[in-house]
Amino acid sequence: MQHSQISLFTEIMDFTNILGFTAASLTTLAFLPQVIQVWRSRSTKDISLPMLITFIAGVSLWLIYGMLVNAAPIIIANAVTLILNLAILRFKLKHG
Repeated sequence: MQHSQISLFTEIMDFTNILGFTAASLTTLAFLPQVIQVWRSRSTKDISLPMLITFIAGVSLWLIYGMLVNAAPIIIANAVTLILNLAILRFKLKHG
């Protein structure tokens, strides 16, 4: 690759990572209010258990995919999202 092509590639990768980390942050942080609400109220009656389990399975697969393709935004976002949703699942199973 020529120097200008390498520079353009580096700029695109930086933009791509910024875009990925921004998207990952927003979608992951979206679960934080739910976890806080469940923790404070100890109520999960309005959360569907099948949906939650399906979502956790999907997030787990995204995490594995991110590890296979070595994509930091996918790995970090899905690891944190998995932890948050496992906390919700724990409350769901404990407090029904």
